[in-house]
Amino acid sequence: MTGNKGEWSEIYVFLKLLADGRLDAADANLNVIPNIYYPIIKILRQENNKELEYCIKDEIRVFDENKNELIHIPVIEFINNSKLLFSYLRSSQGRSFAFEDIEDFLNSIKIFTLSATSTDKSDINLVVHDLKTGLEPKLGFSIKSMIGKDATLFNAGSTTNFIYEIIGNDQIVIDEINAIQTKPKIANRIQKIRENGCSICFRNIQSDTLQLNLQLIDSDLPKILAELIILKYTSPGDSSIALLVNQLTINNPLNFNLSQGHPFYEYKIKNFLTDSALGMTPAAKWNGNYDATGGLIIVKENGDLVCYHIYNHNEFQDYLFNNTRLEQASTSRYGFGDLYQENGKLFIKLNLQVRFS
Repeated sequence: MTGNKGEWSEIYVFLKLLADGRLDAADANLNVIPNIYYPIIKILRQENNKELEYCIKDEIRVFDENKNELIHIPVIEFINNSKLLFSYLRSSQGRSFAFEDIEDFLNSIKIFTLSATSTDKSDINLVVHDLKTGLEPKLGFSIKSMIGKDATLFNAGSTTNFIYEIIGNDQIVIDEINAIQTKPKIANRIQKIRENGCSICFRNIQSDTLQLNLQLIDSDLPKILAELIILKYTSPGDSSIALLVNQLTINNPLNFNLSQGHPFYEYKIKNFLTDSALGMTPAAKWNGNYDATGGLIIVKENGDLVCYHIYNHNEFQDYLFNNTRLEQASTSRYGFGDLYQENGKLFIKLNLQVRFS
């Protein structure tokens, strides 16, 4: 088994949850909320098109889809292997690793792949005891790890290109703008376009699917995100979502009535971040239903696990809002950043990617 820190973190969460037997809830600052936690009954995992159940009793008991018990393992084995894997993850350098002793243990408990088979955005499926209702629901959680490189919340692709028309100067020289390579390249190109007396006006998103997904969340969302992207390139050093939205509110490009202090921009961006975390992806048609029905599990730098359950909606949204940033993806890979002409008009594409900070 070979994988990066994000992929191995999914295995770490699996092992540690079985070791701990509970999942703690967090506030907006990743601190555990006292006395709010979810006892874990079992973890469900797809392996080789078969669903296995890892049940927490006096030992960890593994059952197949016909409820036949396959093996039982002392909890201490999960405690020891989760600690060992965490130490490997903290010390490993590079993009991809293999840990033979961890792989041997995983094979012994019927796991042969790093990432469980999934058709949705959930990375792990749990059955928990809900202390509020007494029910035992099956919940899917997305996993984000703070070990290693910051995880992405909204992945870049050619589908996440926003198209802007350049208006105001028919004499602008395309090759002159595209020849600018001084970093920050895109910001310098936009500055040069504006110095030529031009305005940059959002027209549409390259992907009709993403355009419709965003409009499903909020009809104004494509325009708001387009303004947020432009603001990133005209506010050097400011990529934080919270800082950019604050400035967007001051600028108020959509001319909302802010006389009573309604947080139009913040509210709509929080909904975008939440839906991106729990179900919406750029390339697939989205119907508004959450795949990660439980919420989000965070692997903290010290190895602790905390979660944002949909019950803790406000804390979840505040965490996403205050801990994400816009990031520029590869211009060559995704085909954006160059001025181009089409039907006698000038355009430039800019890309949307959101990463945890």
